[in-house]
Amino acid sequence: MSTSARRAVLRVTDLHKGFGSGRRRLEVLKGIDLEIQPGELVAMMGPSGCGKSTLLNIIGGLLEADSGLISLGEFNYGTKSPSRVVNVRRRGIGWIFQDFHLIDRLNALDNVIFALELSGVPTAQAEEQARDALDKVGLSDRMEFIPDQLSGGQRQRVAIARAIAGSRPLLLADEPTGNLDVKSGQEIIDLFKQLCEEDGMSVLMVTHDPTLASMADRMLLLKDGVTAASDIRSAWGMDSQSAT
Repeated sequence: MSTSARRAVLRVTDLHKGFGSGRRRLEVLKGIDLEIQPGELVAMMGPSGCGKSTLLNIIGGLLEADSGLISLGEFNYGTKSPSRVVNVRRRGIGWIFQDFHLIDRLNALDNVIFALELSGVPTAQAEEQARDALDKVGLSDRMEFIPDQLSGGQRQRVAIARAIAGSRPLLLADEPTGNLDVKSGQEIIDLFKQLCEEDGMSVLMVTHDPTLASMADRMLLLKDGVTAASDIRSAWGMDSQSAT
């Protein structure tokens, strides 16, 4: 086994997923292979409807694949139903979405505490972890603010704090800057890079923004059901001759 294979936080091997049956069946993922290393920020791009969210949902334990294997630390899954991989969602994966999914009536601290308690963390421990997570994302002075009192970028930071609390090794970010202005989006990517470098977390980020994707350690292009290493030109269907 190679050094990278031993060290990989996430390994996805020959993953397939289709929907429908018979002549109406659509094969979306046709043999996905990818690895993510500790502390690595990986951006994934691809045409709309190519299966990016489907792949994230399978990695995140929200959907089962038809075949293939996913290894994430102690967890081995892929074709297991979501009800059988609850601990992957509790201890292995942190989710960050385009919409922040915060509870309006809870302040920033309680939003993070509530998520930890749902994962089975005792209240006292949850509060300590929540405070630490909010401090890491630069919101130590906003813990008592409810979402309506925070900017879009600050609300996404609360969502990130919720995702990293509990020291999950992998963050899945689905268009995390989609509802943010350019400056706030840049700050979120800078935060991801900081978490990767300082805390050794790994991030798999789906984005349509080539500028943000170019800031990642590595880019993947999901197209025609498979992934390949990519750069900005190929992600946009450009070749060296057509690029300016």
